[in-house]
Amino acid sequence: MQIQLSHPSRTVEVKGPKKAKDLLRELNLVVEAHLVIRGDELVTEDEVLYDRDRIEIRPVISGG
Repeated sequence: MQIQLSHPSRTVEVKGPKKAKDLLRELNLVVEAHLVIRGDELVTEDEVLYDRDRIEIRPVISGG
């Protein structure tokens, strides 16, 4: 599957299928600190991602 990461901006290819949380761990990203988006939909950490999916991973940003 094609993964678009935003910080730093880069694209990587990862073999699926795998759960979103396993993908984040494979990319050495903290599960609770990142959003996984498939198309226009937010994906939960237990959803399975497939080779045909185009995924975007964004860091969670909070402020006050």
